[in-house]
Amino acid sequence: MKDVFISSNTIVSPLGFNSETNVLEISKAHSGITLHKDISTMPCYAAIIDNKKLDKAFYTLGNPKAYTKLEKMMILSLQDTISQSSFTITDKTALIIATTKGNIDALNNNFKPERAYLPALSEKIKTFFNFKTEPIIISNACVSGILAIATAKRLIQNDYYDNAFVVGGDIVSEFTISGFQSFQAISETPCKPFSKHRTGISIGEAAASVAISNQNKAKEAIQIIGDGSCNDANHISGPSRTGEGLYLSMLSALKEAKIQPEEINYISAHGTATAFNDEMEAIAFNRAKLEHIPLNSLKGYYGHTLGASGLLETIIGMHSLKNNTLYESLGFDELGVSMPLNIIKNTTKKTINTFLKTASGFGGCNTAVIFKKVTH
Repeated sequence: MKDVFISSNTIVSPLGFNSETNVLEISKAHSGITLHKDISTMPCYAAIIDNKKLDKAFYTLGNPKAYTKLEKMMILSLQDTISQSSFTITDKTALIIATTKGNIDALNNNFKPERAYLPALSEKIKTFFNFKTEPIIISNACVSGILAIATAKRLIQNDYYDNAFVVGGDIVSEFTISGFQSFQAISETPCKPFSKHRTGISIGEAAASVAISNQNKAKEAIQIIGDGSCNDANHISGPSRTGEGLYLSMLSALKEAKIQPEEINYISAHGTATAFNDEMEAIAFNRAKLEHIPLNSLKGYYGHTLGASGLLETIIGMHSLKNNTLYESLGFDELGVSMPLNIIKNTTKKTINTFLKTASGFGGCNTAVIFKKVTH
């Protein structure tokens, strides 16, 4: 199998409109989660991008009124990633779009209802950048972002494409918040992943994008060396009590990467801060003999950004490799799961050569991808 590399990247979030600014804010333990009183029937904590700042940033690319909020976020992110990339768009370049809810706000504003369909979203992005191939849409609950990276890797390894641009995003909406409120899963304070005092998730919005290729032109590159995805079909919304799907996904990724668990230097966990998800992950990590590996959840900075989360958190992981820095798992205080985990309590400098990104979502979906620093 040919090698596949992940390179240029851009995060658009409440913490900033490029990856470097986001990493800087994380290094200072700044969170994008704040209290909002006008997005639901009751006040709640969420991480929301300021509409005025977004429109101002987008204005150089087009008329902000002609696009939905998600379209603007995705286009802004992808524009920056494409401009940084070492390759250009050809008929061997894939466009992969990851989202959970898509243009859900199109149902409540001046856009036609058809704009809410996922193919309409993908067509807008394809047309804006003049992609030559039909977009591939990944909408598989909260693993969508990281699954899109795994999908790009496999398509390139099997010679369907030479390279790919992957973009993921979701917005905060009353629809999404009401859904999690119906599960009594929204935290009354900023979320606290893996903490004994966690009470649920904080919702967030973001867009993130990366360039993926079979060519490595950088002096120091990041290679995607293994992936695995397994649906344990446990429950429509509840994770497996044994962590079976996530465990099998990690085993598959480790097998393809040809490395042992102890060779992983860092884990970027899903860490939603719900009672059952964090417990499931702890069980799965212990089953895979990864309980001693430094681990964090980035949900304390961004909230749960749904289809964007796996992609956004991969980008932060890439910068962790490049900066040799383990970032604090914001909101963590006292371990609140039944199995041991090595939670990162303070931002620390440490040599990091490999990291594992995991995600799990509704319907029993689970994905794990392993990344490695390659120096020439």
